[in-house]
Amino acid sequence: MAMRGLRGAITVEHNTKEEIWQASQELMTKLMEQNRLDPSDIGAAIFSMTEDLTAAFPTAGVRRLQGFDLVPFFDARQCAVDGSLPQCIRVLLLIETDKAQDELAHVYLREAQKLRPDLSAD
Repeated sequence: MAMRGLRGAITVEHNTKEEIWQASQELMTKLMEQNRLDPSDIGAAIFSMTEDLTAAFPTAGVRRLQGFDLVPFFDARQCAVDGSLPQCIRVLLLIETDKAQDELAHVYLREAQKLRPDLSAD
């Protein structure tokens, strides 16, 4: 088994707690499904949001998913860079897996597909 980094991102249309939580749950669910992961495979999850999202912590939404009560989460602010994608939630999962780095399915949803079109699932 090796520790690998798994990336994902999603955008929201509105700065509301419900939308931030729903998007964070959708992103995490998709990452878990596409990589056949269990919450116990996650060493840590680091979330960041752009400065225009202030209504909720994304980890508070993910924590509501079954099995995530013991996963170490961390929230951070994304660097403010002119012209960067607005209303974006990003995540870096540190996972334990037998898969090689190039076998992992990174997930970029909605407008976040623009960040890594080479890795976007949709």
